Amino acid sequence: MHKFVSFNHQIISAKDVFLSAISSTALYGKGIFTTLAIYRSKPFLWEKHWERLTENAKKLGIEFTGFSEKNVKNSLLKIISKNKITNARARITFFDESADGIWTFETNKKTSLLITTADFRPAAKNLRLTVSPFRVNSTSPLAGVKSCNYLENILALENAKAKDYDEAVRLNERGEIVSACLASIFWVKNNKIFTPSLETGCLKGTTRGFILENFMVEERKAELAELNQVEDVFLTSAGVGILKVANLERANFTNSSEVLLSIYQLFKDIIAV
Repeated sequence: MHKFVSFNHQIISAKDVFLSAISSTALYGKGIFTTLAIYRSKPFLWEKHWERLTENAKKLGIEFTGFSEKNVKNSLLKIISKNKITNARARITFFDESADGIWTFETNKKTSLLITTADFRPAAKNLRLTVSPFRVNSTSPLAGVKSCNYLENILALENAKAKDYDEAVRLNERGEIVSACLASIFWVKNNKIFTPSLETGCLKGTTRGFILENFMVEERKAELAELNQVEDVFLTSAGVGILKVANLERANFTNSSEVLLSIYQLFKDIIAV
């Protein structure tokens, strides 16, 4: 992480950020976040990130008074400048610091905003996937929400790495493909692009949305066996961009399809502007 952060619109050192230990965020992980890419010192797909933040805040009942698209973006641009960023990533987090009915206490705080930046996550050259043993509950109230309650994703990733894989495919309680641990998942079959539908419990990823807007993509419910008979599998996220999968356990995807190459090219052209 870079040296400076933006906390409630003020630029301070990262080591000086403090949250209440008895807030809803600390006790229950009540908060939302988004990670976005910075290219050429500009936030990529900003509108999509802000739309998802406001949708998720409404779902979880997080107070947004005092925070607007304009002042949050301005704070983001200021920290990009302060940390002298050209190409990197930023995380925007809204923490619920209000009192909760289970453990009540007096506080005037409602919501705090933290913006941090860091270099892009290193990407594996030959990305290897396994299948996570941890299922996604598509009926959970947190399904489709990028909340601070993110430990399941982290544990799923750590489990994959412990088995010497880079990432893992996560399935829901019905055995349907949902996503990777930290990314959306796509596959190419007969020159057509597919991705899990939101009904599986997958996240409404911003880079996922970029692909859907620029290419013909079928959102569908599919079981794991479908990935054994495809030409390509790739992952997308703001933190890593677009990553080709080299293999999924015994299934290998050696060559990049023409479809994936065209996606790479459009993505490259867009971020160069």
